[in-house]
Parts: sequence; structure tokens; C-alpha cells
Amino acid sequence: MRTQVAIIGAGPAGLLLGQLLYKAGIDNIIVERQTGDYVLGRIRAGVLEQVTMDLLTQAGVDTRARAEGLPHDGIELLFKGERHRIDMHGLTGGKRVTVYGQTEVTRDLMEARAAEGLRTIYSAANVSLEDFDSARPTVRYQKDGVEHEIECDFIAGCDGYHGVSRASVPANSVRLYEKVYPFGWLGVLADVPPVSEELIYANTARGFALCSQRSAARSRYYVQVPTDEKVEAWSDDAFWNELRARLDPEARERLVTGPSLEKSIAPLRSFVAEPMRFGSLFLAGDAAHIVPPTGAKGLNLATADVGYLSRALAIHYAEKSMSALDRYSDLCLRRVWKAERFSWWFTSLMHRFPDTGEFGQKIQEAELDYLVHSTAASTSLAENYVGLPLESF
Repeated sequence: MRTQVAIIGAGPAGLLLGQLLYKAGIDNIIVERQTGDYVLGRIRAGVLEQVTMDLLTQAGVDTRARAEGLPHDGIELLFKGERHRIDMHGLTGGKRVTVYGQTEVTRDLMEARAAEGLRTIYSAANVSLEDFDSARPTVRYQKDGVEHEIECDFIAGCDGYHGVSRASVPANSVRLYEKVYPFGWLGVLADVPPVSEELIYANTARGFALCSQRSAARSRYYVQVPTDEKVEAWSDDAFWNELRARLDPEARERLVTGPSLEKSIAPLRSFVAEPMRFGSLFLAGDAAHIVPPTGAKGLNLATADVGYLSRALAIHYAEKSMSALDRYSDLCLRRVWKAERFSWWFTSLMHRFPDTGEFGQKIQEAELDYLVHSTAASTSLAENYVGLPLESF
């Protein structure tokens, strides 16, 4: 087979890149090691920045997100038993985020790709990337026991932290930065109405909690737990009781509980791989960086990456120039490190750390008190939360 761009990974980053390239008249094939049902079954975040919504519009897949997504103009910070609202819309000149599940984004992109008859290869085994340091990169894989080969101009590695793309890069060609946090998030998805119209981020002496949502009838809740905690140790009742203990009186009164649809524990880490380009191979999304979910940046960083990459590839094919592709890694990493900083800061502010004790709790509460009463500090939080703009090539 021959294509212009081979995309590794059919998650939202790979699918969005494929759709953006298609709209730009650039041929592409997506190779995914899992089944389509498996990809759709992954439960992930659902807070979309304006940049992400704009890219979905550019890709022609924003109709359902705009009809069913929940626009949010603010968030609430809970500490010392009281909630304080950050008016993101007012502080950023009218910007907002949209709550719309990542699973739904993936579904919309899958359906759009299928409607256009674009090629996606699921259940591809033993995927390997070869000769990406040359002008003739190749992707090889097995499907139903048969060997296949894709010749291409470029490879986009959108296959996540554990994927083959970054693993194919020689160790001496990439530098890794990582911070592992001493806790995780125990999350529950349930068909119950949200406790609040906007997200609640809670800092308590018992640990962090987050009240989020997927729709007016489906909620996503989290509580901070130790890294060695086992999800089997948490019954639904135990989870709801712990969440209730971390909320303010009004939220406790409004909390509606029910059976969990999904329950899992996610570890928290910050991770960056530099650079994000290796010859004809370009990394995007979780293949290049991970952020703790506190700042809702993971999916949005991935969409920004493929936004940059699709533009750079369009410039390359239109102008026969490598100038934009040569800037891809630097432009992405400028934005990535700003998001890494924000996610690290927000995580450090809202969670209980085992080595800081009561003093650390008091320092967090003092910073939160300053944050909610300072227009400058609130604006900084709001600007980062709604998402920084993409730079031009």
C-alpha cells in the first residue's frame, strides 16, 4: 500500500489528524492495534478547550458536540468547607470550555471517517516503523496472519504512552522528563444528575475530590487515593460516603448516588519526551507527553499537536517546503511545557501530599484564599484552564 501519511493509533488524536488531513486533500491510512470496540470502550476526560472545538469544526465533526455538549463559563474551588467560583468567561474575554465525553468525540470521528470511506486498519498486530530517518519510511504490520506494508511520506505517532511510535526511536535520540505523583484518582461514572452545573474542585484535609459530568443525567466523580489502593476495595457505598465527606454541606445535600457504570483508579504523572520529531516520524498526544488530569489538558494537548501537524503537512504539500514541519516540535513543546506547568501547579495546589502534613494544608488554603480574591491570580487560572491559543507557523 502507498499513502502520504501513515497514522499510528485510532484514538481521538489519530482520528482527528486523519480527518483534518482528509479535509486538506492529504491521503492517509490509520493503523490501530486494538479493535474499534475496544477504542470506543475507553473512558476518558471530557472537558474540551475552545481550540479543540475549533479543530472539530475544521474537521467537520462538531455538530453533535455543539448540540449535546455542556458549555461551562466557570469552575468552583472548594476549600475550608466553602465554594468559590472562578468566572472563566468574564476573566478571559468570553472564552469557555465544553463538557463532552472523549468517547463521544471518538465516536463522532469514527463515524465521519467511515462515512468518507477512509481507510482504518484495526486489530493490526506486530506494528513496526522502519526507515523513518530516510525519505522512504515504511509501516509494517500483521492482519489475520498476513504481513502488510505501507509506504508513506510521513508517519504520525498518535498511539499513546505505551505505543510503538516513541518506542521505535533510539534511546539516545530522545530525552525523557517525568514526575510520578504519590497518589491516584479513584473515579466513578454513574447515571445520576450532577451535583452542580459546573465542575467542583475540592481541597480537603481528607484529600482531593472532583465533581464532573458527562451530561445532565450522567456524572463523573473522583477522589484522591494512595497509589497502592485497589479498586476492588471500594464498594459503591464506600465511594459515595468518601465523596460526601469531602464536599460542602450544600453539595452533600444535593448529591444523588447510584450504581457505578465504571470504576477505576488512574495513577498521576507528568511526562514529556523531547523532541517530538525524528526525521519523518512525528509524535503527537500521549506518545509525547502526559499530564495529570487535574487541569483537563490531556486530550486538549493532543488535539493541539495534531492541529499543528495537520497545518504543517498542508503547508508542506502546498508549498513543497519543510519549513513548517521543521518548526513542529518546537511549537508543540512551547505549548506542552506551559500546560505541564499549569497541570503540575493545579495538582500541587489541590491534593494532599503525604510528606507535607498540616503545614502543607495550611499553605494550600492560604494560596487558594489569595487565588479566589485576587483578580490577577484568578485570571491566570482562567486563561490556562480555557486553553492557550495556537501559535502561527
